[in-house]
Amino acid sequence: MPDSRSTSSINLHHLVESIRQWGDELGFQHIGIADIDLRQHEALLQRWLDAGYHGDMDWMARHGMMRARPSELVEGTVRVISARMDYLPPHAGFAQTLDNPEIAYISRYALGRDYHKLVRNRLKKLGERIEQEVGKFGYRPFVDSAPVLERPLAEKAGLGWTGKHSLLLDKNAGSWFFLGELLIDLPLPVDQPVENQCGKCVACMTSCPTGAIVGETIVDARRCISYLTIELDGAIPEEYRKAMGNRIYGCDDCQLVCPFNRESEVTLESDFYARPSLTQQPLKTLFLWDEPTFLKETEGSAIRRIGHEKWQRNLSVAMGNAPYDPEIIELLQAAKGFSAMLDQHIDWALAQQLASKDALTTNVQPSSTRRLVRIVKKGLPRDA
Repeated sequence: MPDSRSTSSINLHHLVESIRQWGDELGFQHIGIADIDLRQHEALLQRWLDAGYHGDMDWMARHGMMRARPSELVEGTVRVISARMDYLPPHAGFAQTLDNPEIAYISRYALGRDYHKLVRNRLKKLGERIEQEVGKFGYRPFVDSAPVLERPLAEKAGLGWTGKHSLLLDKNAGSWFFLGELLIDLPLPVDQPVENQCGKCVACMTSCPTGAIVGETIVDARRCISYLTIELDGAIPEEYRKAMGNRIYGCDDCQLVCPFNRESEVTLESDFYARPSLTQQPLKTLFLWDEPTFLKETEGSAIRRIGHEKWQRNLSVAMGNAPYDPEIIELLQAAKGFSAMLDQHIDWALAQQLASKDALTTNVQPSSTRRLVRIVKKGLPRDA
């Protein structure tokens, strides 16, 4: 940490303006500064943990209240530079994918390159640029990789407000963005929070397919499709499988219905553009990927970390929700015997397929999905 003499020689207000400019040059859409006082969030965090809403994500509770105390994470921290990077890819294909139960839906943040390293490297470059200006100082970048409450920090830094779905919202950018933090030991002037503009809107809460938003800003991860398809290692509870529809990695429903997301700009960061191999792909095509193919096609992608077994687990559920198809039945039967956990989902999917055949149904979707598609078709983000 700089001594008082070196710190007092820095024009901190001018430095903040320079940091915003450097952040823009590095591809960030918004830079804000926050202090590290998150005491008001500690009780809410503890209640959320006590309720078990974190599910099997033991790492959420492992560090206790350190998440609300950045100075315990990195000694000497007095400020946090919070950064936003937009990720909405062009031609995201929301409605046409959700409207076709034979096509795999992947959360739009995961269609391109894994954001963790990209955003972290940009933050590191920002720290290095500050160091060139002021001399050696203490800083450390984080991108969803440390016990820190990034959304409350971003809210304090003026990057937006917390919506009822618990995501950060900007009145112009909506919620299609990643967050990253640079913990620093410079006492920079802080930004002010912005006004919450959600009002009485509860579209995100009522549109969640599994009812995971159990209160304003409170998400029960155990019911959330993103958690079920990404974080959960075991069997997906049967009560949520039908509601998953064709969502095989993550879920964007609460974002899709948000009015603030209808005018969002698409990203200029080409690394976040959708990979053809992951876009508008039939469920059967993706299910045919063996493990080497899965690893090859998801190299550099956030999807890779779930592994091939969970990938097939998620696809099995989606194939069970698809219209009756003899080829799906054949593929599912051929995949049995490799994993007891996977077999549970394959057996469920086969039963669903046979039930569809018996009922002579051709396009059965959860009512929540049909409603979401109607809403999305009324107001899509530009170029999405």
